[in-house]
Amino acid sequence: MPDFDFAILGAGAMGSIVGGHLARAGHSVAMLARGERAQQLERHGLTIKGLVAFTTPVATLREPAALKSAGALIVATKTPGTAAALAALRHADFGVTLSIQNGPLKNELLAQAFGKERVLGALADTSGELLPDGAVLFTRNVNILVGELSGGDSPRAQRLARTLDTSGVRAAATPEILTLEWSKFCAWAGFMALSVTTRALTWKYLLDPDCALVLARLVREMGVLARALGIGLSDRSILPVASLCAGPEAQAVAAIMKAGREYRANAPGHRMSSLQDLEAGRPLEVNETLGYASARARELGLTLPLLEGFALLIAGLDRAQRDVVPAEAA
Repeated sequence: MPDFDFAILGAGAMGSIVGGHLARAGHSVAMLARGERAQQLERHGLTIKGLVAFTTPVATLREPAALKSAGALIVATKTPGTAAALAALRHADFGVTLSIQNGPLKNELLAQAFGKERVLGALADTSGELLPDGAVLFTRNVNILVGELSGGDSPRAQRLARTLDTSGVRAAATPEILTLEWSKFCAWAGFMALSVTTRALTWKYLLDPDCALVLARLVREMGVLARALGIGLSDRSILPVASLCAGPEAQAVAAIMKAGREYRANAPGHRMSSLQDLEAGRPLEVNETLGYASARARELGLTLPLLEGFALLIAGLDRAQRDVVPAEAA
């Protein structure tokens, strides 16, 4: 028997929401955390506010070496430093691993660390914000989707999705996780780029016609990359990505502005986690997401100027915000 049902790598907003709901539902959960966050969990447990309100105790592990086994490893850290974090867990025995991080690089890193046979694809259309007092504001509970990267249904994906769903975090298994992960990534790239450059609430840049046009063009460039990789796209995403990429540009802008009206009505305070990171001085998930996509495009000989431009610009914003001087400029 594994030591824990679930191990959650990362105790920020998403990891806390998932870990808290699983622990409240009676599952044994180990939260891998360090520093002040580990201290908060040890003293007060996990506190969730917003869509639901509860506090639950949870096991907290400060050192990866202390974790020997778990039925499932869920990676919920920010993408910078993921490879090193997973390397520290290579000794542990996990039945299955999955990541709810942004971008497709996460699956490659899990496969390198634990073998591709132990990796499920996953994506989260779920949002929250870690508050200064250690509580997490749970703002959106749409869906966490899981599935086999090779396609098709599987009992383990069904079991995991059912467990998450019955704990209170909406989840479902899907036979097309790769398509849905890339569809989300295409949309997320646009959201992320506009959020950190405008520093605005989500609905504001979605409803602005000029911002919506830029976002539409970036999503369409991401769609070009997905097609070049042989990956289909879907409208089952935070934006109707397949339609945005296939139809006229004006239609894409209208769809994005419609999403803006929905965010204004249903989640008026929503801010992308990227914007939260920027304002808190935390590293941005740019090299592992937009940078990764831009590098893949170059490998394929694709010219995607908006993608490349935003990847460079946001990497520069990230360094400037954290007063990091590039090695070549030192």
